[in-house]
Amino acid sequence: MPRIAGIDIPENKKVPFALRSIYGVGLSRAQEVMTQANIDPDKRAKDLTPDEVNKLQRLLEQFPLEGDLRRVVSDNISRLKRVKTYRGMRHSAKLPARGQRTRVNSRTVRGGGRKTVGAVAKEEATAADGSSGASESVK
Repeated sequence: MPRIAGIDIPENKKVPFALRSIYGVGLSRAQEVMTQANIDPDKRAKDLTPDEVNKLQRLLEQFPLEGDLRRVVSDNISRLKRVKTYRGMRHSAKLPARGQRTRVNSRTVRGGGRKTVGAVAKEEATAADGSSGASESVK
């Protein structure tokens, strides 16, 4: 199993897709590194020679990856929280920070015990009040 940037990459995947298991390497960066290293993109990770693994390692060292990148991201988020920007406050409240809606989505993050939506919940609410919902809905 080839080890690049401290991560064991999957053996049976093609190299550009196996490189994506490293935090900080996406599809475009993996393809860019593959072209710079002159490695066939159809090659499997288990078929890489030690020289090719070293080439990939040297090319990927130019970028922040894994622990360094995670540290940079967490430092940026903590700076936003410390300065009390809108995005920082959204992070500290564990809400979406990039404009997503919260009325419908992100319910599990927001918490609350509400499990169902719509008529089923309405029927349970009327049953809990002790009144029958059928006579009131006929009006």
